[in-house]
Amino acid sequence: MQLDSTIAAVITGGASGLGAATARRLASRGVKVALFDLNEEAGEALADELGGVFCRVDVTDEEQVDAGFAKARDAIGQERVLVNCAGTGNAIKTASRDKKTGEIRHFPIANFNRIIQINLVGTFSCIAKSAAGMLTLNPLECGDRGAIVNTASVAAQDGQMGQAAYAASKAAVVGMTLPIARDLMSEAIRVNTIMPGLFNTPLLQGLPDKVKEALAASVPWPKRLGDPDEYAQAAEFLISSGYMNGEAIRLDGAIRMQPR
Repeated sequence: MQLDSTIAAVITGGASGLGAATARRLASRGVKVALFDLNEEAGEALADELGGVFCRVDVTDEEQVDAGFAKARDAIGQERVLVNCAGTGNAIKTASRDKKTGEIRHFPIANFNRIIQINLVGTFSCIAKSAAGMLTLNPLECGDRGAIVNTASVAAQDGQMGQAAYAASKAAVVGMTLPIARDLMSEAIRVNTIMPGLFNTPLLQGLPDKVKEALAASVPWPKRLGDPDEYAQAAEFLISSGYMNGEAIRLDGAIRMQPR
């Protein structure tokens, strides 16, 4: 797929981090962008910068997702590209004992469900609704009707302590990539997933410098945190390269996460 001003894209989690970097990269190619996010201030500012549109969307709320797509399509047209970056995580052991009091507790099930709803169900909701919209379009000259990129994590394959919910949600995103690609193969819509490692996003930027330095040193090469634009480059490749379909790729500097 050739990226230019004839293409519209929706980026979830587009107000910051990996999503914002992807929006900037696509917009630099002339693509019209719509940003789905909960952060209105950052989202509106970036949309103004890129000449795009911001839509306040909680991806776990079907009505908000529908309204977001309606607003985006009214502003920039039916999207041919969807990049799912909306997501969150937590760190809670499945069951544990308080070292001081000996109190035994378990992972709060409501917290587990929240992660699944945002990272997995929210991603699938946006995929299904975007793909249905793409079906209204004719294929491009290259043969593609649309392209979808999802965000998982290296935790999908080597999750750490406390990451049961996060790893489960991201492994499920990886697991549904091929079936969805097969669902959409007769409609010329490609689906791929990126599994990022340690990236310099707002989630990590709030950590103490010594912690960030230790995390960077744990990467085999290059020994640094990933730059969000490197994620955006990978997303651009998956969208542009017509033979990439049904794949989940690690983007991690060759790291393999340790138990903790």
